Amino acid sequence: MKNIVLIGMPSAGKSTIGIILAKVLGYKFLDSDLVIQEQEQALLKDIIEEKGLEGFLAIENQVNRDIQTESTVIATGGSIIYCLDAMEKFRDTGIIVYIKLKYETIKNRLGNIKQRGVVFQDGQTLKSLYNERCPLYEEYAHIIIDGENLDQEELMEKIASAIQCR
Repeated sequence: MKNIVLIGMPSAGKSTIGIILAKVLGYKFLDSDLVIQEQEQALLKDIIEEKGLEGFLAIENQVNRDIQTESTVIATGGSIIYCLDAMEKFRDTGIIVYIKLKYETIKNRLGNIKQRGVVFQDGQTLKSLYNERCPLYEEYAHIIIDGENLDQEELMEKIASAIQCR
């Protein structure tokens, strides 16, 4: 069975929904940010600080590209759409689901963005990051799910239904 790959902005609910979705579908669950942290023996924010933006993205690309699994819900980091090798692999081996939320919702959910290890370029704001990433998420997605005003259960059901209809 193909993997289900969840993409979207930080705080869109990829990891939380991914765990629930995996249980409902009888799939395994993998959080690629945790795989990166395990491989590098460091938190995401520390990897970004030590290796810089390009260094982190190279690691993220390598880790995600090298994932060998099937029948797995994969929650990716928000910057995965900058990792071309990984995204091409995911397009071939999985169903990519973009959890779409409004900017205001993302902003309200994020809290301390620096603690989360979000990939920012110098001088970039959350709004400019959002505007840059959203078209890329849409470009790669097989399925786009509007998650606005849905609780976890409703979002999971909407994703599961869209996958089954595919």
